[in-house]
Amino acid sequence: MVDLDYLERIKLVSKPMGQQIVAALLLYTNYNIFAHVDIQIENIDRIPRDENVIFAMNHTDRFNYWPFQYKLWSMKSFPYTTVWVKGKYYRNALLAKGLDLCNLIPVPSMKYLIEELYKKKFKKRIEGNLYRAIKDVIDGKYEKIEQYPKAATEVISAMGEQFVDFIRSHYDLIMERVAELSRKALCEQNLNLIIFPEGTRGSVLGEGRTGLAQIALATDKKIVPVGCNNSDELYTGSLPFAKSGVITYRIGETLSLQDQLKEFRIEEKFKPFSKESQQKYKKHFEQVTVIVMESINRLLDEKYKRVFTGS
Repeated sequence: MVDLDYLERIKLVSKPMGQQIVAALLLYTNYNIFAHVDIQIENIDRIPRDENVIFAMNHTDRFNYWPFQYKLWSMKSFPYTTVWVKGKYYRNALLAKGLDLCNLIPVPSMKYLIEELYKKKFKKRIEGNLYRAIKDVIDGKYEKIEQYPKAATEVISAMGEQFVDFIRSHYDLIMERVAELSRKALCEQNLNLIIFPEGTRGSVLGEGRTGLAQIALATDKKIVPVGCNNSDELYTGSLPFAKSGVITYRIGETLSLQDQLKEFRIEEKFKPFSKESQQKYKKHFEQVTVIVMESINRLLDEKYKRVFTGS
């Protein structure tokens, strides 16, 4: 399970052996021998080479960051990357080890934590309706305990009297660690960071979440929008093998806190994901996210584009 202890054990490195092995053996063989994958990066000159940045990319399929990483790796002139990855992919111990070797950062969601703790306690998976009832309690939807749904009350009671407070505080500490790993990657370990601001996969660009904006504002790092096109036509399933075809990445204008995002700059230090920062700088995070998502949208083929309200 990806918890605080797991995250504390993660050690990112500037030249990850796992990425080199995957690129040299799996991806090279797949893209050049068993299939013919043409990876195009348009406007690659927009990617800074003398500083670390945050790549903001749409998420069309399980593997759409791989061809991008491979292309940059093959050019030998860009830093390695780390990627935010969902915690659920770490449920398999062998896969988790591989992801760690590939220098990735697991980002457990509240849903993931509830599911894992429930499974550990009751030895079975939680049903969707029960999860939502528990999540409503954790989110503070009810003013009094007497208002809790009966099923949620029974589970919370079985998990312990302090379960709600525990999971709230534990989640906060986990996200604090995710933020620190991200900061170290960008500011100390010469790594670029890939984040999918949608937080989930979808062929059409979805709504952005504010995590990327918070990291950018906290680290003062530039955001490079990346529009990924046609990867989902090559990676059509859950297996990490691409069909033949062309994948096109379009690089947008770099978004900087010295230029396009200047009005949202936060001068004082703050903790990303903390309750205090969410309350104090919510509009900053949301406005930067809107700009990022609109930038990505302009880089997509029509079938991937989202229709923004008022645009």
